[in-house]
Amino acid sequence: MNRDVIIACDFNNKEELYTFLDRFTEEKPFLKIGMELFYAEGPEIVREIKARGHKIFLDLKLHDIPNTVKKAMAVLSRLDVDMCNVHAGGTIAMMEAGLEGLTRPDGTRPLLIAVTQLTSTSEERMQNDLLIDRPLDEVVMHYAANTKIAGLDGVVCSPLEAGKVKDVCGKDFLTVTPGVRFADGDKGDQVRITTPAKAREIGSDYIVVGRPITQADDPVAAYRRCVSEFLGGEK
Repeated sequence: MNRDVIIACDFNNKEELYTFLDRFTEEKPFLKIGMELFYAEGPEIVREIKARGHKIFLDLKLHDIPNTVKKAMAVLSRLDVDMCNVHAGGTIAMMEAGLEGLTRPDGTRPLLIAVTQLTSTSEERMQNDLLIDRPLDEVVMHYAANTKIAGLDGVVCSPLEAGKVKDVCGKDFLTVTPGVRFADGDKGDQVRITTPAKAREIGSDYIVVGRPITQADDPVAAYRRCVSEFLGGEK
């Protein structure tokens, strides 16, 4: 299994994205394309970035009735992304339908992972706003177990939960973890966070890092620092 740092490219348009990517003359970082950029530029932005040689995590978090998710995933499967996702809260049936839609006629497909609870969601917010009265940790592990039952490859979770997800679902079950900040950085609106080095120690397979890299004075240096802290000599 290859660990990696994924840069969250939460830009408003492709001009901002390409200004950022043009700084990288040696590396081809793994990129996360989320709702902002995909909705602004459409599927063509994915094709253009793939043509530049980048791996892509298409972060659209599908959550709808099973048939709709299945059909949407069939469309996304044609974009040749490397990873995409759904919300685990959509039920096992929805996740199974998404996996079926994502799988191409030849049997190939991108990695498919599910969001357990967003890293901006605290236990208090989950209980008060969503009326889920179980402990946050218990809910995340239940959603992760459902994701495995549905046949998906892993989950998006807080890095603080990655190790326990591995205990519940097995060491080969992927953990993709946002909520990673440098020890000397601003935590922003994330509430369940840790550092790149600690994320590796806990059990994250992929860390997703946005503002600590994209808004750094020297994004390339920040990316290299993140890679060094998370991967050490692996890459």
